[in-house]
Amino acid sequence: MSEPAISEELIAAHGLNKDEYQRILNLLHRTPTFTELGIFSAMWNEHCSYKSSKKWLRTLPTTGKNVICGPGENAGIVDIGDGQAVVFKMESHNHPSFIEPYQGAATGMGGILRDVFTMGARPIAAMNSLSFGELSHPKTKSLVSGVVEGIGGYGNSFGVPTIGGELRFDKSYNGNCLVNAFAAGLVKTDKIFYSAASGIGMPVVYLGAKTGRDGVGGATMASAEFDDNIEEKRPTVQVGDPFTEKCLMEATLELMDTGAVISIQDMGAAGLTCSAVEMGDKGNLGIELNLDNVPIREENMTAYEMMLSESQERMLMVLDPELEKEAKEVFKKWDLDFAIVGKTIEEDKFEVWKDGEIKASLPLKALSGTAPEYDRPYITKTSKKLKNFEVPRIDAISALKRLLQNPNFGSKSWVYQQYDHMVMADTIRRPGTGAGIVRIHKTSKALAFTSHVNPRYCQADPFEGGKQAVAEAYRNLVSVGAKPLAATDNLNFGNPEKPEIMGQFVNCIRGISEACKYLNVPIVSGNVSLYNETDGEPIQPTPTIGAVGLIEDLGNMIEGPAQPNDVLILIGEQGNHLQQSAIMSVISNNSNGQPPITDLEKEKRNGEFILNSISFMSSCKDLGQGGIALGAFKMAIEADIGVSIEEKDIPWYFGEDQGRYLVTSTTSNALILLEEARNTNIDARIIGSFGGKLIKLGKSFLQYDELKMIYSKSLELALE
Repeated sequence: MSEPAISEELIAAHGLNKDEYQRILNLLHRTPTFTELGIFSAMWNEHCSYKSSKKWLRTLPTTGKNVICGPGENAGIVDIGDGQAVVFKMESHNHPSFIEPYQGAATGMGGILRDVFTMGARPIAAMNSLSFGELSHPKTKSLVSGVVEGIGGYGNSFGVPTIGGELRFDKSYNGNCLVNAFAAGLVKTDKIFYSAASGIGMPVVYLGAKTGRDGVGGATMASAEFDDNIEEKRPTVQVGDPFTEKCLMEATLELMDTGAVISIQDMGAAGLTCSAVEMGDKGNLGIELNLDNVPIREENMTAYEMMLSESQERMLMVLDPELEKEAKEVFKKWDLDFAIVGKTIEEDKFEVWKDGEIKASLPLKALSGTAPEYDRPYITKTSKKLKNFEVPRIDAISALKRLLQNPNFGSKSWVYQQYDHMVMADTIRRPGTGAGIVRIHKTSKALAFTSHVNPRYCQADPFEGGKQAVAEAYRNLVSVGAKPLAATDNLNFGNPEKPEIMGQFVNCIRGISEACKYLNVPIVSGNVSLYNETDGEPIQPTPTIGAVGLIEDLGNMIEGPAQPNDVLILIGEQGNHLQQSAIMSVISNNSNGQPPITDLEKEKRNGEFILNSISFMSSCKDLGQGGIALGAFKMAIEADIGVSIEEKDIPWYFGEDQGRYLVTSTTSNALILLEEARNTNIDARIIGSFGGKLIKLGKSFLQYDELKMIYSKSLELALE
């Protein structure tokens, strides 16, 4: 089969601009083959090379006393003591999920799980952060249904508990939903595996499922805007098989125990190309591949298709040749392919053979380490603080009812009930009640997991929005009694070639960086997803923060729920910030003004106070969207009793000032808690109590059961 001639149209179809193609010509001193063009396209696209974001990602704090491995590997690794470490990462599968919701979301889950067990860790928890368009948009309901079914279908079948996440609806996602998948696993600190190839002449081994044509060009597709031709991109979406992935994990972990693995890499975006190049680049070695040995499941596949296929459930490994027989037996037992497809070489070369011919011969370093890097121009834009801000004329309980009727603020049980959150039998806190918690098996320790971002804040002021995303993730962990350890990020933005979008990215990074440094929560892994826009309409900036915390002793976990006759205590200042708030977005459809300022000194001080005062609390809830009113209502839901709060105005009930918590306690413990707060200069006061069957905000009230029904059904009704 003859290869097509390299034309301007073909170059553009591969996501390469004229300058980048000229750079290829200068490197090779010749015209690339079609296969070589595909390889450059895969390695130099935004999804794989981070060419628009590398400059700014380097400014993030990535080290700490407990950090074993920061960004650059398949996932980040943090020491949790006793010879164990937690391995975790968050990654996007946005474009594929919009084109083919079920398989896009399912393979996003499969990919993030492989990132974890490739490091030698057994996955113990998963989360997701989902952003969809307006529920009135014709595509939204089918997207929600397909994505949720895909996540549940893959995760449930694989056997990992999905213990938390986020779900939001906004018109900015009408043409481009976001599906961000998180996974975490446990590994012994002396059993960690990395991807850097080592040794010359070592066998390069293909592991797992066979290669097909699904997903060819997926990474390039993920680095482009959508337009009216979106349906033509459907073949670039991969197809997943969770049962094969389960076998692949067990075979891989068993293989690691044999000592045969020198280095190992998941085949994700750009498949065989990216995995081979990254292994060679990190090990300062070249790679030679013979595609005739690659297991395939479709006839007449070309070198181009085999190199760019993103078929799922595949790995690439550098093998100790003395243990080849033992390694092969492991994969034979699990009914998976094991094939030697190449070798490491000393030269800086990526050489690909098929049918006795060289299909690609490229300088390997140029594909990865010296890929294009841009310092794109940016514009900093922030919303102005409104001096004359009109407060809604509505009583507090009616305002709360309106909030609960909105699917953004109602229960997300319709989603998480489709996920298995109890498999492996170590889940302690289920979805819907704050940060998820998983026991470290056969110990009294546990890990807490959460994710957070407020795109509305990031749109109005990217710097403050970035800070707040980290701060609220920090509060989520503290509110269950976990010490925050580290974070992963999933940075979702529009087209970085537009200075305003690049400005959102730069300033969100600056805010994230400042908060991570101050709160001692380093970023140890992550993902950048750009070009999330359709027909020129970008998403709201959505830099999702996934955070992990440690509970040293489950006896110190803040268990909850509140008990009858408990008092309700506000930790932190009394607030009134309504600009960019949830209540204004619902009642007035108002998205003007500035977000609340995140005072990192107060965040840290109040968080440390909570962690030092756990023994005096029956429950704790950090305050975010919806302020005191929504926070107290959620505590009432978890306790299945009513709550009564003192009489105040709308800004006091629904203001979204940061650094605050609601705590419940017996009256006697409350007195001790308030005394401790005075002694440490912490703002704290009793604002209400629990009991009865009313939700009472000052003089206005409704039956608890009525509001509970509204809260529990708002999303389900909206999706009908």
